[in-house]
Amino acid sequence: MAYDFQVTVDSADPHVLADWWAETLGWAVEPTDEDFIREMIAKGYASDAETKTHNGALVWKTGAAIRHPDSPPEGPPRRVLFQLVPEPKTVKNRLHLDVWVGAANVDATVEKLTTRGAKFLHRGQQGPHSWVTVADPEGNEFCVS
Repeated sequence: MAYDFQVTVDSADPHVLADWWAETLGWAVEPTDEDFIREMIAKGYASDAETKTHNGALVWKTGAAIRHPDSPPEGPPRRVLFQLVPEPKTVKNRLHLDVWVGAANVDATVEKLTTRGAKFLHRGQQGPHSWVTVADPEGNEFCVS
């Protein structure tokens, strides 16, 4: 049996990082159900301290997610969750994403990413395959190829 999964990224500011990655991948930030949040607060299941306003919307402080635009509304989505953690990133990722943009688009994509806050780390090559490793604004490494 095959299993579905989502990727979860620890983050100092989940909503800002979700916005950055949504633009980077051409995905969409999942909308927040503000009525549901207000209902949870009204029923005592949550407090105002667990929320904040981001881009004019009431959101949970602790997380934000993005999903592929072709993900079905029902069933498991292609999704990345960004969750709030108190500690900063300190070491190299043990897992990273490879973002495929096509060989002809790598340099332009990396240039665009660095103007948006990514940091160039290095170029790599193995046989005919090449890539550029960069870090997102919170330091999470990923490759562009």
